[in-house]
Amino acid sequence: MKTQVILPALGMAQETGIIVRWLKAEGQEVTKGETLVEIETDKATVEIEASASGILTNVTGVVGVEIPVGQVIASIVDSAEVSQENTMAKGGTAYRNTISDGHTPPQTGDRLPSVAASPLAARIAAEHNLDLETIKPAGKRIQSSDVLARIQDRQMVEPMITSQPRLVPASPKARRLAIEQGKEIAKIRGSGPGGALLVADVQATKTQSTFIPIAEPVSGITGAQKESAVSHVWRVMAERTTQSWTSVPHFYLVREVNARRLISWREQIQKRSSEKVTYTDLLIKVLAAALREHPRLNASWHAGSIMFHEEINIGLAVAVDEGLIVPVIHKADEYSVQDLARIRKELITKSQSGKLKPQDIQGGTFTISNLGMYGVDAFNAIINPPQAAILSVGRIAERVVPVSSQPSVQPMMVLSLSCDHRVVDGARGAQFLAMFADLVEEPLGLLR
Repeated sequence: MKTQVILPALGMAQETGIIVRWLKAEGQEVTKGETLVEIETDKATVEIEASASGILTNVTGVVGVEIPVGQVIASIVDSAEVSQENTMAKGGTAYRNTISDGHTPPQTGDRLPSVAASPLAARIAAEHNLDLETIKPAGKRIQSSDVLARIQDRQMVEPMITSQPRLVPASPKARRLAIEQGKEIAKIRGSGPGGALLVADVQATKTQSTFIPIAEPVSGITGAQKESAVSHVWRVMAERTTQSWTSVPHFYLVREVNARRLISWREQIQKRSSEKVTYTDLLIKVLAAALREHPRLNASWHAGSIMFHEEINIGLAVAVDEGLIVPVIHKADEYSVQDLARIRKELITKSQSGKLKPQDIQGGTFTISNLGMYGVDAFNAIINPPQAAILSVGRIAERVVPVSSQPSVQPMMVLSLSCDHRVVDGARGAQFLAMFADLVEEPLGLLR
């Protein structure tokens, strides 16, 4: 019996995906539920599990190549049928499958990478024919900056490469900022690891007179090589946010709340909890309760009508090396604060290590984005389609506010609600935000 492995669709608008690496080689035995391949989608890098047990055969999915959703990328054949389905012996030499474009998929006995690397780092290394195991990471796993630093070292050592223009190592944000400001990164001195260009280096450099378009080759770097500095996740995120910003009628509601009771609530829970509880965990608990009372905010605009969602699945905006991803806490209203803290920690760990499962990023109905830990006072977020709203949370900061007609220094926090006007009007949005604010200022309201 043969089971096909297809590239799954992990979102309504997803059309393609990129294979980051195969965790099993062709000819190896796999067990149902075992991680088979890592795929980079428009949302995140996720692990796809084997849907059956058997031998992995007919691997046609090529690492680093964009593949349409639904395309067969491999097969799993029952062990008893392997000799008929996977091998073709002739003169004692086993026939090895190759695919039409000349790429050879992993085969039995081929060495699989044993070193952990981010998807973006793996793609850059593959494009420059670098063995990941020769790269020493600065942290727990290889990042794009480590690969770029290794490329720079190789260019300085190898004669054939030194004759070519140097690839300047730079963080994606620094590279993007330099392009936006018309600055040539080759002329900016980097202060990061291995001379990598950082955002601060770009900001400290005066604007240059010559603007270099991103579409044109710079210093001998081809367009494809330039694109390697931006991950597939980041590129699609840019496309989706642009689409959301230009097609979804946004409006914003802002509310400042007193966080004194929120701080006290966290302190009390932390005393009796072994799990570290953050303000985000408390806000997710409050958010779930408010969404249950205001289902219009837990809905989507679809084909000219409003689609209400029964489950409250809250997405958490997480920044990783490859871009912004939104893992989802499903049925968030059914968990305690301690459970929410545990699930949030697991999802963030998976996000940062590229170990998310498809179910971890599917089905979100509302998103919360907290930038308070970065010292941000307030901001307006772009809606994560097809959701109807997103809540932005700023830092808790002491401010002078009136209390009982007297000035008082209180810990205050600014909330901003971005709404899709096709689903939510101003009054409904204001009522939801008012309830959320009331619960933040008096969490005992959750017990009613």
